Amino acid sequence: MIQEAHPALAPERRDRIRILVREEGVTRVEDLRKNLNVSVATIRRDLEILEEEGKVKRVHGGAVSMESRLEESVFDDKTNQASKQKKRIAEDAYSLVGHEESVFLDGGSTTLFMARLLQQRTDVTVVTNSLRAVQELSDSGPRVIFTGGELRRISQTMVGPLSSAVLEQIRVDKAFMGTMGFCLKNGISTTDPNEAYVKRQIAEHASQVILLADSSKAEKVSFARVSDWDQVDILISDHDLPKDFVKTLRKRGIKVRLL
Repeated sequence: MIQEAHPALAPERRDRIRILVREEGVTRVEDLRKNLNVSVATIRRDLEILEEEGKVKRVHGGAVSMESRLEESVFDDKTNQASKQKKRIAEDAYSLVGHEESVFLDGGSTTLFMARLLQQRTDVTVVTNSLRAVQELSDSGPRVIFTGGELRRISQTMVGPLSSAVLEQIRVDKAFMGTMGFCLKNGISTTDPNEAYVKRQIAEHASQVILLADSSKAEKVSFARVSDWDQVDILISDHDLPKDFVKTLRKRGIKVRLL
C-alpha cells in the first residue's frame, strides 16, 4: 500500500507536480504517481486544484501545462542557446534554397541565422512573419513579403488568424520552420496557439516543409500542437539526435540530415 505524504506537505507536492508537468509539457497521471509515490486519487485531486489555479489543464489520463508560454526564452536568449549547432543547421538549410525559389522563414532563432545568409541572394522571394528576419533583409537581398498579423513580442513574430489574409494567397517552394519541441508520438509543438496556427497554414501552402531543430528539442512536448510528422519532408538537426529517433523518422519517409 502506498504511504501518502503528510497533508501538510500537499502544497509542496502540488508545486512539484506543477514543475514536472511544465518541464514535460504533457504528463500522465501514472508517471506522476510513480514519481511522487502517492496514489492515483491523490494525483487527481492535486491536478483538480492546480487546474482551478490555472497552472495545468487536465486531459484524458494526464495533464498539460498552462505555464509553458511563460517558460519560453525571450528571443535574444534563444538565439544564444546552442548557437553553434543552429548556425550549422542554418547553413545546411541555406544550401537547399534553389535559384529563383520562394521560401518561408518563420520566427525561430535558427531561421534568423538563415535570413542573414540570404542577404546575398537577390534571386529569391522570402515570405516571413518574423520582425527580426525583415530587419535583416530590409537593406539588401531578396524580395520580402511580410505576413502581418498580431505581434507576439516574446518571439518577435506576427501570428494568429489575421496572418491568413496573406498566407492564403501565396504558395512557396520551401518552408523553413523552427519548433519548441518535437517527438515521435506527439509530432511538432510550440508554446503559443497563434504561433502554431501560422505554422499549420504555411505547411499547407508549401511544396516542401523543412524543420530546423537541434537535438535539445527532441522528445519535448510544448503547449500548442502544430502537426504530425506527415507534414514534414526534411528534418535538419545534429548528431546528438538519438539513433532510434532518426531510424523511425526515416522509416516514415522523412529525410533526416544530421550535422
